[in-house]
Amino acid sequence: MSRLKLGVPKGSLQDATIDLFSRAGWKITLGSRSYVPTIDDPEIECLMVRAQEMARYVETGALDAGITGHDWVVETGADVSELAELIYAKQRLARVRWVLAVPEESPIREPKDLAGKVIATEVVHITERYLAKHGVTARVEFSWGATEAKAAEGLVDAVVEVTETGSSLRANGLRIVEQLLTSTPVLVANPQAWAVGWKQAKIRQIGMLLRGALDAENRVGIKMNVARDNLEKVIALLPSITAPTVSQLYPSPNLKGKEWLAVETVIAEHTVRELFPRLLEAGAVGIIEFPLNKII
Repeated sequence: MSRLKLGVPKGSLQDATIDLFSRAGWKITLGSRSYVPTIDDPEIECLMVRAQEMARYVETGALDAGITGHDWVVETGADVSELAELIYAKQRLARVRWVLAVPEESPIREPKDLAGKVIATEVVHITERYLAKHGVTARVEFSWGATEAKAAEGLVDAVVEVTETGSSLRANGLRIVEQLLTSTPVLVANPQAWAVGWKQAKIRQIGMLLRGALDAENRVGIKMNVARDNLEKVIALLPSITAPTVSQLYPSPNLKGKEWLAVETVIAEHTVRELFPRLLEAGAVGIIEFPLNKII
């Protein structure tokens, strides 16, 4: 049986990706050979690959699809299709920025000031293209790690480093000069694999369910019962993706001749503490909150 070869990122995205797949409906298990995990889907074969290398292996066809950062697709220049942006909100692996940074006391204020300088970074090609765009000649060195410290200690004149808030750069006495690129995790596919009907269908399934799991993050479902007389007041308080679902309760002596309705919707989790007291005041009763795995 043919299987889809799927790359799972090893490193900073690993745990968040495995958790996301779990909420999407797939269980990925790491065994003794941690680079060959198992997955409870006979149509998928997984391989752990560093995010920095993922796009290259997807481009060559060694993998049919994989999850990596948009930044590494740009850095490698790989010919792959980016199918879904995956912002892992709960794991704080969301949108990140690659920025040019220099020591606070540095005279470098704009790109032209980099002429003849030394820049350390993991994204050599992105940095070289940035310099070429501004017509600047400088030496770009690949950094194996501790990139921020190299500028702080005077080993290089500037760094191009990834950051989310910039707090780590400031803590190391560095100042951001300019932003080069923003990035999020993405699902990428090999164009030849995408042209195969069953592989495209499987990749689409993965993308749809991962996106659905992400859309459900920080949201909850709520249900409640409302007398017809109070329905408009309750509905006015409820946000929803389209409109709340309203259905009639089965007639019962307990309803005492009144028409009662069941109301259901999806709300942001952080609104619960403010919304529930207001719903009770508006006449809602029997309010239930429940977690969501996916919103499609």
